[in-house]
Amino acid sequence: MWYVSTRGMAPRIDFEGALFSGYAPDGGLYMPENFPQLDGEILRRWSLLSYPSLVKELCSLFIGPELIPRDDLDGLINRAFSRFRHQDVVRLSRLAQGLNVLELWHGVTRAFKDLSLSCTAQFLQYFLEKRQKHVTVVVGTSGDTGSAAIESVREAENVDIVVLLPKGRCSRTQELQMTTVLKDNVHVFGVEGNSDELDAPIKAVLADAAFVEKHGLLSLNSLNWSRVLVQMAHYFFAYFRCAPSLDVCPLPTVEVVVPTGAGGNLAAGCAAVKMGLPVRLVVVVNHNDIVHRAIRQGDFSLSEAVRPSLASAMDIQVPYNMERIFWLFSGSSGQVTRALMEQFERTQSLRLPEELHSKLSEAMTSESVSDEAITRAMCRCWQENQYLLCPHSAVAVSYHYQQTDGQQPSPPRCCLAPASAAKFPEVVLAAGLTPETPADILALERKETRCSPMRRGDDWTLMLRDTIERLSRRWRASASQQ
Repeated sequence: MWYVSTRGMAPRIDFEGALFSGYAPDGGLYMPENFPQLDGEILRRWSLLSYPSLVKELCSLFIGPELIPRDDLDGLINRAFSRFRHQDVVRLSRLAQGLNVLELWHGVTRAFKDLSLSCTAQFLQYFLEKRQKHVTVVVGTSGDTGSAAIESVREAENVDIVVLLPKGRCSRTQELQMTTVLKDNVHVFGVEGNSDELDAPIKAVLADAAFVEKHGLLSLNSLNWSRVLVQMAHYFFAYFRCAPSLDVCPLPTVEVVVPTGAGGNLAAGCAAVKMGLPVRLVVVVNHNDIVHRAIRQGDFSLSEAVRPSLASAMDIQVPYNMERIFWLFSGSSGQVTRALMEQFERTQSLRLPEELHSKLSEAMTSESVSDEAITRAMCRCWQENQYLLCPHSAVAVSYHYQQTDGQQPSPPRCCLAPASAAKFPEVVLAAGLTPETPADILALERKETRCSPMRRGDDWTLMLRDTIERLSRRWRASASQQ
């Protein structure tokens, strides 16, 4: 299996190359050159599998056995999921009014990012130990990615991790999950800006190919293909648990409702569709609605500013994984995708070509959900089920309630729940509900914290480069003494 850049100007590489890359040298994102096609027989066989077994089957299609033999791959994935709180790793809750909620948040940090990052970190470690190498991981976070990435590599001897978080824009729990990990290989910066602004210095550093090569840099944001690969399993699992029958031809369609920020989870859903999974994607965003406008109107243009919302991890203006989605729906054309993204980077404004917009809107629909609708969904779900939703999950459930209150019969539908309500007690309280705070989250308040400031007026790119150079020197000094 080979990987190519969405912009078509970089040499193709294997899975190991894609895993250890950020952006491709031409500025694009890596995608598989081909997608295996799954027929009804394979889908019926896969429908009997557990979630971890689905991840193993999917990963084996995109990671050649010459890179990771199947027995090793299975062992890495078992190890990745060994710290999850639920024995099945993910759990489907069947609630009133035909509401199916797929809980993706049973990992260490109680967010869906734990699923893909725990596997990706195992793949990294596997190759690093083989090659006797060191890497520095650079991560920008709007809330959950940072803590999940830290947890995935916190004990790794050959990995340093640098996390940039938007100070004061995450929930307190999210921030504490990052700033209370006082390991020598964990370095956290609190940035006076939003998540789009803190992505700029990361992109600038990762775009410097010589610097990346010299210091062994990579990103564990969802621009890393491995993250998207593991997340494809959500869609297969949701389909198999919610499809009425797999003994009919053609197979029935299931709607999967995807709360969307940077679009990594959505790109995974589009890849699953490309492989032949009969799901219809429903993309839901908060009032930062660039993805919704792109799907509904073909308008991929920045608004004046990111507006803070109750679903803070989705407060994103530049959903960089849309580049992967444009590539998928333009017939894997690097030429088309490059022209689109270069125009967007130049002007912050893009009108999608009619053919691309038509294909996008055939494959998915979208909705933008207000803060008021988020609160209403949280309250209704509690009243009907005594079930607490996090605000991001409530974005998806709000769409479900909107559909079921209409006169039309609803197709089978599954709402993805990306995080536990326990991470957002402030929003739960504001909705008039009572937060449930687990012991591990309560314990965060008593821990020492460590976080370096990146203030307005500072040169964030220079600070990031200086930190990376210091970590490289430390690693080389330590390696020379061994």
